[in-house]
Amino acid sequence: MKIWDSIRSIFTGKKVLLLILAGILAGFIFMFGKNKVVKYTSSDQYCASCHVHPHAEQSWKLSKHYDNQSGVVVHCVECHLPPEGQGMLVAKAKHGAKDVYGKLFKDSSEFNWPAKRKLELAKKFVYVESCMKCHQNLFPKTLTVEGENAHLNFLTSKSEVTCLNCHLNAGHYDPNFKHEHDKNFGMTVSQSTVVFTEATPVSSFTSFTEKVPGTGLTFEMVAIPAGEFIMGSSKKEPFHKPDESPMHPVKVSRFFMAKIEVSWDEYLEFFKATSSQGRKEAEVNENVDAISGPTPPWGAPDQGWGKGPRPAITMSWKSANVYCKWLSKVTGKKYRLPTEAEWEYAARGGSKTPYFFDGDAKKYTSEGFFKKIFGADTTTIQSYVAYKENSLSQTFEPASVKENPFGLKNMLGNVYEFCSDYYSPTAYQAYKKGAVDPKGPKKGQEHVIRGGSFKSDAKDVRSAARDFTKTKAWLVTDPQMPKSVWWYSDCVDIGFRVVCEVDENIK
Repeated sequence: MKIWDSIRSIFTGKKVLLLILAGILAGFIFMFGKNKVVKYTSSDQYCASCHVHPHAEQSWKLSKHYDNQSGVVVHCVECHLPPEGQGMLVAKAKHGAKDVYGKLFKDSSEFNWPAKRKLELAKKFVYVESCMKCHQNLFPKTLTVEGENAHLNFLTSKSEVTCLNCHLNAGHYDPNFKHEHDKNFGMTVSQSTVVFTEATPVSSFTSFTEKVPGTGLTFEMVAIPAGEFIMGSSKKEPFHKPDESPMHPVKVSRFFMAKIEVSWDEYLEFFKATSSQGRKEAEVNENVDAISGPTPPWGAPDQGWGKGPRPAITMSWKSANVYCKWLSKVTGKKYRLPTEAEWEYAARGGSKTPYFFDGDAKKYTSEGFFKKIFGADTTTIQSYVAYKENSLSQTFEPASVKENPFGLKNMLGNVYEFCSDYYSPTAYQAYKKGAVDPKGPKKGQEHVIRGGSFKSDAKDVRSAARDFTKTKAWLVTDPQMPKSVWWYSDCVDIGFRVVCEVDENIK
């Protein structure tokens, strides 16, 4: 009986059911009259009978495809299916099968609707061919210079850019989605009634709470003791990648590390103190006595999720590096981004396993045929990591997770964190016999990022997992020429935390 149950469970798997349902739908269409069935199943009312999203109909009626001066209504299938003769029936059978499967076997109240509205998933349900069928003139007289640049970019890089990159809310209005120059960003008045006149003095190697002079902000810095650890991962570790080898011993000197990622509260103080509304993107003053910070961003960098204690996101590596210079200037200490070795040493917290808590990636990953059917085991990992399975596709506040053995939060998950090192897939080759405070390659194009994010699968939030910035891809929809050196237009899960070097006189 158990064998039969196993076989039955396999053949009721999602992919098999989708194929069966798609075949039934296709057969139904051709058996009972293609034109009548297609017309009937393509009405807005029919779509709404199955798609019971709590936001769908309301957000559609608030969108430019419904509420516009011309009075023309763009119906569901005009966006969510390709035009006739360009694969409409195939797409209709595929999407219809998924809809029927969801209707029969899923509870719509348990769907992660915020994630399904994100660009990555929306691209799977909206067709560029359908957009182009209506919007044939991409350069009307009313188009702005920024719009012309964006449309030229679209025409020359269709594999990377779709209409949704800039017009995600055209079909379903989202008040949090913005694609315009936010010239008032960060100009809010601080609500704090306390303003510190000096930074926290540090006379011993113990954790301390930093005070930011000129503001009412404080943040916690954790004393990370010197030590030695094995960096990288074994080829036997599940989901190991080649750039995590060879494993090598590393000695790390003591340092202070921020308990949490740099928050919006902290970053906005930097922005207000150093930004320039009129400065061009390429102009950067490297004089620490007159630090030039970010220009205003396009859109809403916080994605509408809120600021406050949430990690600041979408800033560039350069912006994070200048932040450290500003913080060093106002506090009189030496703040900087962590090296990759410091980051992994701190993330592990003395552990030698894939995570600093029990379990491995095979147990926690949600990838794979059976995991998609039965789900992953999230019992332990969700207490420590904000990742794909528990994040609702947005950043967490620090209080949502537990600390690692060093007392740090969100080292794994929430947002990727910048390191000071240039990235190289073979960087560890230079250290295979051991290293002391390694700083990475002397030259490179992109920088190391670590920790994974709220978008990541469990396999990508392992302590040894490495990744790197993708500057060109993260600036695809930035309409400025030259493109911003301060903000990424197409990466919403990148942030950073700071380290502080220990004064030689401190015992």
